[in-house]
Amino acid sequence: MDRLRIALVIPAFNEAATIGDVVVRTIQYGTCVVVDDGSTDATALTARAAGAVVISHAVNQGYDAAINTGFQTATSSGCNAIITLDADGQHNPELLQKFIDSLHSGADMVLGVRDQRPRLAEHVFAFYTQWRFGIADPLCGMKAYRTELYKALGHFDLQGSIGTELMLFGARRGCNMASIPFLVGERVGQPRFGRKLTANLKIFRALWLAI
Repeated sequence: MDRLRIALVIPAFNEAATIGDVVVRTIQYGTCVVVDDGSTDATALTARAAGAVVISHAVNQGYDAAINTGFQTATSSGCNAIITLDADGQHNPELLQKFIDSLHSGADMVLGVRDQRPRLAEHVFAFYTQWRFGIADPLCGMKAYRTELYKALGHFDLQGSIGTELMLFGARRGCNMASIPFLVGERVGQPRFGRKLTANLKIFRALWLAI
């Protein structure tokens, strides 16, 4: 198999405290695309100084919109595989080699599996996807996709389903999936899902869309 051209898409909203380190530790694995989603801090400047390609939204559009922008940028640059990871330091960049190795071994999607899920709604969502598709952690932000799958759907996620639309599209098509379990690092800053009640409601909505 030819060597894959990898893009690493990192959505970021007010992550100046961590984004520089994440980019520095990530960029050796491929083209690092940071989508600054309307940050009011130095996220964009810090990411660019660390070597990332930075695309900025004028206003905050949310997680799915940020990754949509990242996928569009990565695909237009000729990358044929895309890995998403978070900007908050919870995803260890050293794991990226395992994701890349799985892609080279023939996987169409590689799904991260965290050692912990902090919210009730995440457990319910995971119970459904494990039963229906064999997916243990649908809301993990560290995932890899071949761009052929993305092009087949035409977008990453237009439903606001917290990054699960493309994953479920691939699962329903019978794509070859691989899983990478890992330990979640300590987060710096506020969680991207928001407060506990709001987060659970968002996740239950995403589950409803998935069923």
